[in-house]
Amino acid sequence: MKFVHAADLHIDSQLRGLDRYEGAPSARMRDATRRALENLVGLCIEEKAAFLLLGGDVFDGSWKDFSTGLFFVSQMAKLKDAGVPVVIVRGNHDAASAITKSLRLPDNVRELSAKKPETIELRDAGACVHGQSFAQRATTDDLAARYPDAVSGVLNVGLLHTCLDGREGHDPYAPTSLHTLRSKGYDYWALGHVHAREVLSTEPWIVFPGNLQGRHAREIGPKGASVVTVSDGAIADVEHRPLDVVRWEHLVVDAAEASDAIEVVDRARAALEAASAGAPGRLLAARVTVRGATRANASIRADLERFDAELRAAATDGLGDGAWLEKVKIETRSIVDLARVREEQGAVGHLARRLASIKDDPKELAELGAALAELDKKLPPELREGDDGLLLADAATLRAIVDDVEQTLLPRLLEGAGESSAGREGS
Repeated sequence: MKFVHAADLHIDSQLRGLDRYEGAPSARMRDATRRALENLVGLCIEEKAAFLLLGGDVFDGSWKDFSTGLFFVSQMAKLKDAGVPVVIVRGNHDAASAITKSLRLPDNVRELSAKKPETIELRDAGACVHGQSFAQRATTDDLAARYPDAVSGVLNVGLLHTCLDGREGHDPYAPTSLHTLRSKGYDYWALGHVHAREVLSTEPWIVFPGNLQGRHAREIGPKGASVVTVSDGAIADVEHRPLDVVRWEHLVVDAAEASDAIEVVDRARAALEAASAGAPGRLLAARVTVRGATRANASIRADLERFDAELRAAATDGLGDGAWLEKVKIETRSIVDLARVREEQGAVGHLARRLASIKDDPKELAELGAALAELDKKLPPELREGDDGLLLADAATLRAIVDDVEQTLLPRLLEGAGESSAGREGS
């Protein structure tokens, strides 16, 4: 007997800021959560699943219109026709208080109560599913502590949307502990809320399956659901099955020892092709970071827009519409010996010392931040968003900006002035 465990479908969730990316495959990206759900339904039917468990955040919040609900109903109806029961708990995004629209679901779908823990007996599968939905988005009680003890003679599964004991990047909702979960005597805990797959225990099995479809550049790698095999009343195997239709990846390209920018582009193209080969039949959405001390540093940084375009052209040439570059980040470094440049007495040496002083002195960084305060106020919101947003009041951001100036400006000044034979790239 097999059952399937998925969570965090976030159907029709908005992909933040997608419209501002030139050439973004917007239609394919926006449709991704629906196609991933279709893949989940197909998996359940193919595996002849005894039941499907959904661990919360099926929806991303209140529906914009009824098409979201109608699509979900249509997929649940397919499972009904295939004889697959579905058990759901609500999470923080689709808590009872967060959803203002609703539709009656097919009768193979059971949504567990938000008022108190509830047990559903699945007689044909010889299983009991215990769980409780979120009534409010900010549910901070330990819901699992009130779950009933295991029922003897059947497979016991706990269904819970939780941060457990805390996970980076996730709100601290329905916190609990492994000790509390183990104390219930269940065979399997089907968790949701954390978007990265994680197997926390195998005795008993305690699993975050991760979300069904990655939605941005921080949700990388294969996304999907867990297929759980039961033999002689015990969990025999838990297997991750990728179901995503867009595969997010963060690729780091080593530019060290590259002789020129074209060689770096070729390395990036090879990395993209390898990543695409690892995600067959899917759109590859990649963030590419180019790193390393290289002779190509000056030529790359001399025209960042052109280098970005060259990378995108290489991706298109190699993979067609099978890949999209979400962002290109340049973190290359000059092979110039900046320590030696700082010892020189000329204008470039003085500038090098000044830049180093600003980076190393918290007071000077604070003064730089104050000088940029007016500019900071005028920045559009989209430049502040994301994990690499431009936060001019942040010391780490300011230090990175000064470092970029060092790596871009000093090598070009040295080439132009001819002041340092030790400092020239390629010398």
